[in-house]
Amino acid sequence: MSKKLLPIEKILTLLEKNPEAIVGFSADLTPAQLSTAPNPDQWSAVQLLAHLRSCADVWGGCITTILAEDHPTIRAINPRTWIEKNSYREVDFQSSFHAFTTQRTQLLKQLKSLAPEDWQRGAIVTGAGKPLDRTVQFYAQWLAEHERSHLKQFRQIASAMLSE
Repeated sequence: MSKKLLPIEKILTLLEKNPEAIVGFSADLTPAQLSTAPNPDQWSAVQLLAHLRSCADVWGGCITTILAEDHPTIRAINPRTWIEKNSYREVDFQSSFHAFTTQRTQLLKQLKSLAPEDWQRGAIVTGAGKPLDRTVQFYAQWLAEHERSHLKQFRQIASAMLSE
């Protein structure tokens, strides 16, 4: 994540637009193409979406906890560990994307209802080295930027699958 905090409106826009971009890249792919990796060392669209869902679960969960509690202490969960505890990689793309967008709708509703000062509500995050102070804005931006960084992969997967 970039060191500089983005404006709240920019974060919200990214969180709204990232799923739309995924639809654009995946719309012309068959279920078989969505579940096939272009190369053995790459993810399929299903695997990539599973990764994004896992990150959204973990970081969105942190946002929810911060908003529900007064400066909580949160034990860090690695999204890679989280994905191993769930079956996201085995879910077909359309079902997984539906779950992803349902979750996103709920997160956006929650974030859009916040007063500006609520974006600065924080938590102490432990379990990943030195305890860290993290805010709602940090997690929302981290999620938005992380997804944006993977959009190129969706484009590459689609391009590879459609060129076969």
